[in-house]
Amino acid sequence: MSALVWGVAAWLFLIGLYGVVTSRNLIHLVGCLTVVQSATYVLLLAVGYRSDAAAPVLVNRPADTPTVDPAVQALVLTDVVVGATVTALLLALAIQVHKRRGSLDPRDLRPLRH
Repeated sequence: MSALVWGVAAWLFLIGLYGVVTSRNLIHLVGCLTVVQSATYVLLLAVGYRSDAAAPVLVNRPADTPTVDPAVQALVLTDVVVGATVTALLLALAIQVHKRRGSLDPRDLRPLRH
C-alpha cells in the first residue's frame, strides 16, 4: 500500500474525529461518525487492491490469471451496510431526543441520574 492511501485514511479519520469532539449538534455528530467510518472503507479497499489483477470472475480465463481477493470487497460491502444501519438508528435517536427534549445540543441534555 502506498503512503497516499494511509494519508487519505488518516486525514478522513482525523477530520471526522475533530468533528465528533467539537460537535454541538447531534445530527452533525452522526455525520462526523460517518466520515470516521469512511476511513475504514479506504483502508479495506487499499488492502484488497492489486494493480496487475483482474476482477475475480474466472469465466473464459486461464486459472493462473491474478485476481483481486473478493473477500475484501465483501467486507467493505458489509461495512457499508452496517454503517448505513447504524447511521439510520442514530438519526432516529436524535429525532426522538429532539421530540422529548426540544434540543439537539448535547450540552442541553441532563446527565443520567443514579
